[in-house]
Amino acid sequence: MNYDILETLTQIAREKNIELDYVVETLESALVQAAKKKFGEDQNIVAKVDRASGEISVHVVKTVVKKVKDENTEVSLKEAQEIDERAEPGDEVEVYIGFEEFGRNAIALAKQLMIQKVREAEREIIYEEYSQKIGELISGSVQQVDKGNIIVNLGRTEGIMPISQQISREKYRQGDRIRAVIHDVQRNQRGHQIVLSRAQESFLQRLFELEVPEIFERIIEIKAIAREPGERSKIAVSSADDRIDPVGACVGVKGVRVQSIVRELNNERIDIIQYHPDPEIFVTRALSPAKVVRIDTFPEDQEMTVVVEDEKLSLAIGRQGQNARLASKLTGWKINIMSENEFSAMKRFEAENYLPISHLPGLGDIMINRLMDAGFMYAQDLVNADMEKLTEVEGIGPKKAQTLIETAKIQVAEFEERRRQELEAAQAEGETDEEYEEEDVVGEPDSEEETSEVSDIEEATVEHVDEQPQEEETEEAVDEVVQEGVAPDTEELDAPDWEEESEKENQ
Repeated sequence: MNYDILETLTQIAREKNIELDYVVETLESALVQAAKKKFGEDQNIVAKVDRASGEISVHVVKTVVKKVKDENTEVSLKEAQEIDERAEPGDEVEVYIGFEEFGRNAIALAKQLMIQKVREAEREIIYEEYSQKIGELISGSVQQVDKGNIIVNLGRTEGIMPISQQISREKYRQGDRIRAVIHDVQRNQRGHQIVLSRAQESFLQRLFELEVPEIFERIIEIKAIAREPGERSKIAVSSADDRIDPVGACVGVKGVRVQSIVRELNNERIDIIQYHPDPEIFVTRALSPAKVVRIDTFPEDQEMTVVVEDEKLSLAIGRQGQNARLASKLTGWKINIMSENEFSAMKRFEAENYLPISHLPGLGDIMINRLMDAGFMYAQDLVNADMEKLTEVEGIGPKKAQTLIETAKIQVAEFEERRRQELEAAQAEGETDEEYEEEDVVGEPDSEEETSEVSDIEEATVEHVDEQPQEEETEEAVDEVVQEGVAPDTEELDAPDWEEESEKENQ
């Protein structure tokens, strides 16, 4: 018995994680191919490994004949009966081939073939194993960094993390421990390639499942994730138990849980948002901390116009539009963010240049609401409407749709004509105002004579103005004389001697 061979084969099967039967069959196949290489391809060679004793035997099957014509395929009756006494012409017997007959080259070939087939089996098993683990979290050690790509030792195999799947600004050295998710498993000439990632949303989800037991136990569900690796992420969560706050559970006491994830992601900022089935509420929460004033929803285009306070516009958009991009990706809606002033200006422009659909004659409130829900807000929308889309509105058939389009064209033409007349009238009024401004408002003279006359009038006016203060001073002086009873020393006053006149009158 040769138990060493069985033990060796068992060890190979255990290390390579393949079945013992496959290893035995691989050895038998390698021996057959090596024997055919030595003795000829037309030989019918059989190799057997006894599972109980470990004995290996190689035989060539030959046909029993009375007279041998081809030694490779035929054996004489006498030789056959030495092997099997009951052999008869036409029977097949197995002629033993000793290993000493193989030669060194045939044995080396058998060894090489066996190693190759065992490796192929191992690669196939590893491929199947890791193909079922795509999206799962895995850890390993950095084996080397090749042109920015990180080669990670996973134990039985290696994984590669391309630059596109790495977090920006992260640096690794040989021997560092690293965690990532299995992003893809690809076949190549060497067997397979396991692609790892730290930039995918699934990596963030696995970290939360690892740090938050409620998520792992499916009490809290991650509804959506939007991420820009290394910069910022938004994650929407909901709770199956009303007594559990999903946001608080993910944050943890004093932020312990989320801070552990932030450190793993190289200080990537994480916004945790409570999910809501109403798209408008969900978008409002996704744009936090900006305060939303108004939302206009367009379900047909999966689009929203969000109005925020003027001073919060930059906060809602974020640095280089990051907050708006992540909110759009998280909610699945295209989001147009506007300030209150911009929204007011847009509405004024629409009111001046677009005809509301409610102004079309013959439309009731119910039909107006149906058309507006379908995205037809203005008469211009009906003019350019697709007939198929218009007939999808409840209560509108092909005939009525054609009538609506024709009516809209007439009303839009009249509206545009009125607008044109108003603009022309406003333009004419503006030109009239300009002509008034160009007239002689200050009475500018047209000739030299008029210029001299104006100069004389101005000089006379100046002299008159200069004399007025002197008269006022004289009047003030008289008042002072009357009050003090003293005559001023001036000839201009020529006041009479009141006392002498009184004495004369008395005499």
